[in-house]
Amino acid sequence: MTGFARRESSGSWGSLVCELRSVNHRFLEAGFRLPEELRAAEGELRQRLTQDVRRGKLDCTISYRPAQTAASLEVDALALERLTARIGELSRAYPAGTVNLLEVLRWPGILKEQSVAGEALLAAAREVFDAAVTDLCAARAREGQKLREILEQRCTALEALVRQVQARLPEIQARLTGKMRDRIKELAAGAEPDRLEQEIALLLQRLDVDEELERLTGHITEVRRVLAGREPAGRRLDFLMQELNREANTLSSKSQDLETTRCAVDMKVLIEQMREQVQNAE
Repeated sequence: MTGFARRESSGSWGSLVCELRSVNHRFLEAGFRLPEELRAAEGELRQRLTQDVRRGKLDCTISYRPAQTAASLEVDALALERLTARIGELSRAYPAGTVNLLEVLRWPGILKEQSVAGEALLAAAREVFDAAVTDLCAARAREGQKLREILEQRCTALEALVRQVQARLPEIQARLTGKMRDRIKELAAGAEPDRLEQEIALLLQRLDVDEELERLTGHITEVRRVLAGREPAGRRLDFLMQELNREANTLSSKSQDLETTRCAVDMKVLIEQMREQVQNAE
C-alpha cells in the first residue's frame, strides 16, 4: 500500500530527518539511503521495518547534519600540506594569482568534522526511525480500511449476481429440457422414452452450474473472512481472486442463457476490479 511518513529529531549531536515512502508491490522490497555515520545500522533498521511491514516497495532516507561548532572541527595537516605545496607551484607559475584562506578550508578533505555522535546519534536514529515506521503503518492502515470497504462492496455485488443466476436456474433447465425433447423427437421419433430421459439428464448435468455458484459463494465468504482477520492478507486474496475468476469463466462457458452470460461477464468485471485493488493490500 502507499504511504508517507516524515520525522525529525535534533540534539547536541546535530539533526536527523527520516522519510519513508511506500508504493504497491507484491512482496516486501526496502531500499535504504543512510549517511556514512549510520551505515552500520542498516541491518538493524531493516529488521525493525519487517516487524510491522510485510508487503510493498519502500524507500527509507535518513539525512544527518552534525552540530556545527568550532570545537568539533579540525584541519587535516597532511592534506593541507599537500594542497599548499600545489598552491605554491601555481603561485610561481602565475604570480598574479591570489589565494583565499576560506576557499582553502573549503577544499574537500582539508577541514574534517570530528565525530561527536557515537551512541547518542545511533539511539536518536533508532527513535526517529521507529516513529516514522509507526506513522507509515498508521497511514497504510487508513488506506487499508478504505480498501476493505471497497472489497466488501464488490463482494456484495458478486453475491447479488450469484443469487440472480440461481433464481433463473429452474426456468433455464425447464426451457432446455423442453427444447431438447422436441429436438430429439424430431430426430428419433421411434426412440425409447427411457433412453431419451437419460440423454436429457446427461446433457443437463453437463450444463449444470450449481457447483460453480456454490464455489463462488464459498470464495466470497472466504474473502470476507480474510478481510476481517488481522494477519497479512494480500497473497491470500491474490489466490482467491484467481479462484473467483476461474469459476466465473466456467459459468460463462456453460451458460445456455443470455441473461446468465451477462451476469457472468459482470462477475468477471467485478473480480478484475477486486484483483486490481488487492494488489494494494498487505
